[in-house]
Amino acid sequence: MRTELLTAVNFITSLLRSNTRSPLSEDPLHHLNCTLQEALREHYQHHWFPSAPCRGSGYRCIRINHKMDPVIGRAAGAVGLTGRQIYSLLPRQFTMWVDPSEVSYRIGENGSIGVLYDAKNPANQEDNLVDVETTVDEPTDCDFVSCLMVSGGLATVLDAGGFSSLEVHMFRTGSAPIFSVLI
Repeated sequence: MRTELLTAVNFITSLLRSNTRSPLSEDPLHHLNCTLQEALREHYQHHWFPSAPCRGSGYRCIRINHKMDPVIGRAAGAVGLTGRQIYSLLPRQFTMWVDPSEVSYRIGENGSIGVLYDAKNPANQEDNLVDVETTVDEPTDCDFVSCLMVSGGLATVLDAGGFSSLEVHMFRTGSAPIFSVLI
């Protein structure tokens, strides 16, 4: 579940980071990332079935459609954002499926589905592989890696969540850069 949660939460955080109207600096984004990871871990705790990944999929679905997903709303409240504020910073229609071995999303009701993580089909992800392996020295207090695109498809690790070695890969689905982190 750890990889799937990291993938989902890092993608949501990257949406917030890339929104030019976002009042969030890196510290509140870091706090939101940690809080959302823990909230989803608790929410999914008794609804995670690796041997039957479709079971519980509806329960694990993150959904914004004219109202904020309650789990994201609670995590946002923990960093001082109102439901209205976080709703204004994320796509109005957003769906993310966080299932064992796969994380995918759709922006808009008729949008294409983008796969962020697929453990069963790593070949598709490797076809889009762009970047780097790096080492980070300072541990922090939560399981989170935050990446920032610099230029030319390179990613800079801002925080490695207590891990000393990790790989950062950038994938493209359409025109949006997606970061995948292997720890």
